Amino acid sequence: MGPQGAGKGTQAARLAEIFEIPAISTGDIFRANIAGGTELGKLAQEYSAKGELVPDEVTDSMVRDRLAEDDVHAGFLLDGYPRNAHQVEALDAILGELGWELDGVIELTAARDELLERIAKRAEVEGREDDTPAAIERRLDIYDAETAPLTAAYAERGILAQVDGLGEISEVTDRIVAALAQQLG
Repeated sequence: MGPQGAGKGTQAARLAEIFEIPAISTGDIFRANIAGGTELGKLAQEYSAKGELVPDEVTDSMVRDRLAEDDVHAGFLLDGYPRNAHQVEALDAILGELGWELDGVIELTAARDELLERIAKRAEVEGREDDTPAAIERRLDIYDAETAPLTAAYAERGILAQVDGLGEISEVTDRIVAALAQQLG
């Protein structure tokens, strides 16, 4: 978990390689659908262009379908999900149906001004139309209002580790691996 620009996607890819598990990114799935011109992609594009998130029901169904695939049985990493209280409940239900529970939650933290700078650079490098200044501000506001409070719930469960997302990529990865080792024993 973490706000836009905190490095979730970068770190998810690195951790997936280290632990040999799939990284499941709702953002990547939405972008693939947008690029492919699918109905889901068109819907996702409408919301992303306004700096809004795709409706929960669509995202929940997508995650449920993805967790039903064979490659997740040895473990998986979710990137960008859950984002709000509804999605926490939906994830709990999905995992319950599968007989699983979360082992740990990592929250990458970073100052808002650093996040704005990172996202602006990403937009420039990747040519991402959804990373306009207004859309970035809107997504960070949504994170502050809806996603950030979830960390308290995961902390109450004893499965949250907060990790500084700033610094060299490898340093952040090392901090995450150390936090997971401490958390998971």
